Amino acid sequence: MLGKNGRWLCAAVVAVAASVSAMSVTPAGADPGAEGRELVTLGDSFSANAWDFMDGDNTCQRHGRTAWPVQLAELMGVHGTDRVSDPSCPGSSIDSGPGWTMAQQAQKADKEGAFGPKTKLVTLQFSLNDKWGKNDQTLWGSLQKCVFNLPLGCDPEAIDEDRFPDYNGVSGALMAKRMTNAITYIKYYAPNAKIVLVGYPELFTPGSSTVCLSIVGVAPFIQSRGRAVVEYFDRIDKAEREAAQLLGIEFLDARGLTAGHGLCSSQPWLNGVFDPRTDLDGLFFHPSTQGDTVVARAIYDRYGH
Repeated sequence: MLGKNGRWLCAAVVAVAASVSAMSVTPAGADPGAEGRELVTLGDSFSANAWDFMDGDNTCQRHGRTAWPVQLAELMGVHGTDRVSDPSCPGSSIDSGPGWTMAQQAQKADKEGAFGPKTKLVTLQFSLNDKWGKNDQTLWGSLQKCVFNLPLGCDPEAIDEDRFPDYNGVSGALMAKRMTNAITYIKYYAPNAKIVLVGYPELFTPGSSTVCLSIVGVAPFIQSRGRAVVEYFDRIDKAEREAAQLLGIEFLDARGLTAGHGLCSSQPWLNGVFDPRTDLDGLFFHPSTQGDTVVARAIYDRYGH
C-alpha cells in the first residue's frame, strides 16, 4: 500500500501526464488500500457554515448543525458515522490561503481514508476566498474597506484602489487550472465517485448594483453603490460552470435553486444580523437552514442515491 506522501506524489505525476496528453486519468487498477468513505465534503464557510472564534489553530472541527453537508449526510444515512469525511473550513480557498486550501483539505481527508472505491460522492465548494487578478485583495478582507464603506461605495473603481478583489481575473480556465491537481488526485483514488462543484447561493440579484444586509429584520444596511460586489459573484458563478465542464465534473447550480431569496429579498434564505426571518444565531451573509436544506436536497436527489 502506498503511504500518504507516496499517494500524493503519484497523483502529481499523474496530473503532469494528464496535462501533457490532454486526456483524462484512467484509474483502472488503482488500489490505494483504502475502501473510502461514501461522502466527502471539501469547502469553505458556505459548506461548514459555522465559525469557532475560540479555534485559534484553525482545526475546523466545528460545523453548523444544519449546514447542507450535515443535512446531506443525514439524507444519505451516513451522518455521525465513519462513512463520511468533512474537513470543510471557513476561510478556505482553492490555493490562495492563508486558510486551508483545497489540496490541504483533500490531504486531510485522505489521512482519514476518505478516498477509495467505495467513495460515492465528493463535493467541493471553493473560490470566493481566493485572490484573482492584479491585486491581493480578498472578498472578506474587503468588507470594511468597500462593502460597508458608504462614503466611497464599492463600485468597479474600488479594484484599482485596492479595496476589492480584481474580478477581471476570474475565469473558468484559470479556476480549472488551479483545481486540476486536486481533482486529478480525487478521480484517481476515488474512481467510482461523483465529483460535484457546488455553486454559491444567490446573495444579490445578478446584474444589480445594490448590496443589502438585514439587521434584526427591520433595519437593513443598504449599499447602493455595490456593483463590484454583485459583479464578483456573477463572474464566480460563470467561472465555476466553465471550470466544472473543463475538469469533467458535475456542477450544482445553487444560485438557480435559491433565486429570489437573496439578502435583499422579502424572503431571504441567507442570514442577516439577528434577523428573525432566518437563523438568529447564523453566520451573516451565509445560508439559513432553509437555504441549506434546498441545496442538500438537490445534491441528494441528483447524486446521493
